[in-house]
Amino acid sequence: MPSSRSFLQLLLTARGVVSLFFGLLILTGVLLHRDYGVSIDEPNNHLNGLVSAKYLAQLVVPELVARQPTNHLIPDIRSFRDADHGVAFELPMVVVSYLFTRHDAQAYYYLRHLLIFFLFVLGVWALYRLGTRWFGDWRWGLLGAGLLVLSPRFFAEAFYNGKDIVYMAFFTLAIYTLVRLLYHPTRGRALVHGLATALAVDVRVQGVLLLVVTLVMLGLEAVNRPATELPRRRVAGVAALYVAAALIFIIIGWPYLWATPLPELLNVSRRISQYSLWPGRVVYFGQVLPGTQLPWHYIPVWISLTTPLPYLLAAGLGLAATLRRFWRGGWAYWRAREARLSLLLLLWLLTPLVLVIALHAVVYNGWRHLYFLYPALLLFAVQGLRALLHVGRHSPSWAGRGLAVGLVAAGGLEVGHTVWRMIRLHPHQQVYFSFLPAPAVEQQFDRDYWGLAYRQGLEWVLAHDPSPSITYSGDADMLYCAGFLLPPAQKARLQYIWKENQPAARYFLTNHRPRNYSNSYPDSMKLWREVHTIRAEGLPILTVYQQKR
Repeated sequence: MPSSRSFLQLLLTARGVVSLFFGLLILTGVLLHRDYGVSIDEPNNHLNGLVSAKYLAQLVVPELVARQPTNHLIPDIRSFRDADHGVAFELPMVVVSYLFTRHDAQAYYYLRHLLIFFLFVLGVWALYRLGTRWFGDWRWGLLGAGLLVLSPRFFAEAFYNGKDIVYMAFFTLAIYTLVRLLYHPTRGRALVHGLATALAVDVRVQGVLLLVVTLVMLGLEAVNRPATELPRRRVAGVAALYVAAALIFIIIGWPYLWATPLPELLNVSRRISQYSLWPGRVVYFGQVLPGTQLPWHYIPVWISLTTPLPYLLAAGLGLAATLRRFWRGGWAYWRAREARLSLLLLLWLLTPLVLVIALHAVVYNGWRHLYFLYPALLLFAVQGLRALLHVGRHSPSWAGRGLAVGLVAAGGLEVGHTVWRMIRLHPHQQVYFSFLPAPAVEQQFDRDYWGLAYRQGLEWVLAHDPSPSITYSGDADMLYCAGFLLPPAQKARLQYIWKENQPAARYFLTNHRPRNYSNSYPDSMKLWREVHTIRAEGLPILTVYQQKR
């Protein structure tokens, strides 16, 4: 049995530190995954998985499907409006749910949240590997991974956002498998990268951009590496194998493509620019705007408001340092492998942002459709920190060195403050704003648009009202989701009252969406008094009202 001293020596190695980091991260997920509510998107995402599962079952055992009492409740894949959304996570989740949760909604959502977090961990690991490869040092790679974990909104959404967080994880993994392929273009790595690409595409169709980026980067490898080292025929063969593998894996993992023509997959421009013409509205600088009429600066503003300020400033510095190196390095630097990797990361960060702005793409609340570019931003943040430390060590003046050291120290303190804020906000890190005070956010921007705080609101009502039957009203969809995690005996005490009979309700719950959202507030506030408000660092995110009578 190893001694305590040998264990400590192992722990202090690179492998030991990395293993400890990811072990603690997994443990954190296990301990916290029950704390978060069910987001408004999750039931429909689960239904999408059920639709595909039903379609597959009808191909194999149609008689068994026809005998199921709930068969009529699951739409046909050809008529379901969201069937063209990928099911790389949702379809396996249906199978896991069938095997382990026995149709228990509470058990299903707890398991779902844990598995989403595990996929987030996979994305963190891929970011660590990318950083280690780019910077040539595992410690810098681990710092980038740590910054992703210490991003409050991403940490919270890592438990319930089965689309954007899962897509970010798979996209980051695909970038990592692409880098491995570029360094050593082999058939095995082409197949692995094809599978990683398919996983991303089968969550969000925008992942087909990976095919374009991969072919461009392979072309650059062929042009810039000697033919004796990398024969052109070999690159062409690897590229063809990759495209074939990616398309095959995409089709295998996306039953919708079995039931509809292949051109559905190729209709990427419509999906990116319109995204189903989402009819929802967002709150932006105090105005309620349709999702189809957002100004070009909507995404940049939301990124700046919800990303810790040191990360943004460091990323700006890292971008400047990288572009300066391109500018000053000349053609010789462009031919270097490091430059090609830097170019790949630049494409990852900037291309989606430019496309969304140029195409006037419809995006939902915040910038969650572009979460997948965040790991690239963090890599440039690490690059910016490295640039600052370089100045601190090599500046010819004391003033320059002092400024660099001061900035690094201030950034470190602010990261520590971010950690403290994450603890204070728990489990509502999804309403983190980096520097805006609560009163400014309250009047200007969306807050808990996922509806997660409704769970705690209902729990408060149940804990403070002993009545065997409690009537309540509010946003029907969000309150429906909130009920999934309530114990069955407590849930049975609740009776929802629809808007037309609202005065009959004893309680009304609201997450403070603007009044021109339907059912956001009672018709007449005179009948109600505030009895409980959930606040996140002073920001009200849910209020419970009770009838005055």
